[in-house]
Amino acid sequence: MSEKIVACNLTLGDIKNLAAYLEESGLEKIKIKNGDSEIVIEAKMCPPPPPIIPPMMPNAMSHASASAAQQELPKASEKPAEQGGNIVKSPIVGTFYAAPSPDKPPFVRVGDKVRKGDVIMIIESMKLMNEIQSDFDGTVDKILVSDGQAVEYDQPIMIIK
Repeated sequence: MSEKIVACNLTLGDIKNLAAYLEESGLEKIKIKNGDSEIVIEAKMCPPPPPIIPPMMPNAMSHASASAAQQELPKASEKPAEQGGNIVKSPIVGTFYAAPSPDKPPFVRVGDKVRKGDVIMIIESMKLMNEIQSDFDGTVDKILVSDGQAVEYDQPIMIIK
């Protein structure tokens, strides 16, 4: 192209320099007007990446105990149902608590008899303490998680025979 492009008394080189400046500075648009001539240079803006949200961990758990808790979780290939009895699963994501407060005894222990409707644990989720009731009559055979451990939705918590 041998012909010289001039807009608002700017050469093509000047326009390219302004476009490069937009990219470097983070500006979105430059508008230059001179009499009847006008030029607008807009940068192609990509939306910012979504923020990275770290996994939610209870404040009481240290990194080391969180690693230990992960090792204690039953693997998907293991089927607690094979152990026999009714499996009580977490209805929500949160933190398992065996007692109503640290200075109180647990709701149930292994060997305790429970009736349908008895409160057997608390799952804390989003700062709310959710009392979980038993759906089964029977005896607590096994508690699969430890007090203060993070639990997932539908994770087996205890077995009632």
